[in-house]
Amino acid sequence: MNFCCQCGSKVCIKVPDGDNLPRHVCVNCNYIHYQNPKVVAGCLASYEDKVLLCKRAIEPQRGLWTLPAGFMENGESTRQAALRETQEEACAEVEIHDLYTLTSIKHISQIQMIYRATLNHPIYGAGEETLETRLFAEQDIPWQQLAFQTIEQALKFFFEDRKTGDYPIRHVDLDRSTSQRTHLNNKLK
Repeated sequence: MNFCCQCGSKVCIKVPDGDNLPRHVCVNCNYIHYQNPKVVAGCLASYEDKVLLCKRAIEPQRGLWTLPAGFMENGESTRQAALRETQEEACAEVEIHDLYTLTSIKHISQIQMIYRATLNHPIYGAGEETLETRLFAEQDIPWQQLAFQTIEQALKFFFEDRKTGDYPIRHVDLDRSTSQRTHLNNKLK
């Protein structure tokens, strides 16, 4: 960042008074430009014993499979974002049940929130960002062609939890330095 979005003056990086992290601060009006994580919301939608996946038509990971999900817009809730993204990417109307996975991806400053949902009717299609949509049974999931580690993890949790019918909120921390997934076994409160 080079210029202030408030007055157009140059910005410098410094720790503002009362803060403990370096921030972009305007040298003229002292506006602090906070850069916070981006939130992605989506749905793990099931129909009978299958889950709905989308083949990506855009980068990153064009041509690979994912759950319908994307960045939240200003002025919407995470549930609204998940429903919108599912409609946009999979042309599907779903019923959201509950938050299922909450993943902090520290090295890209992103938070992913995937809701468990039901596709009440097998009506879906490919939106502008999707090459193809399909319902997959567990044994047919294209595991080697999944776009993101977070999606693979959510699907593995889902098929594991489906055996007991108990779907706790799963919290996962991903960190590039370790490339390890840390799963907290306790439910979030």
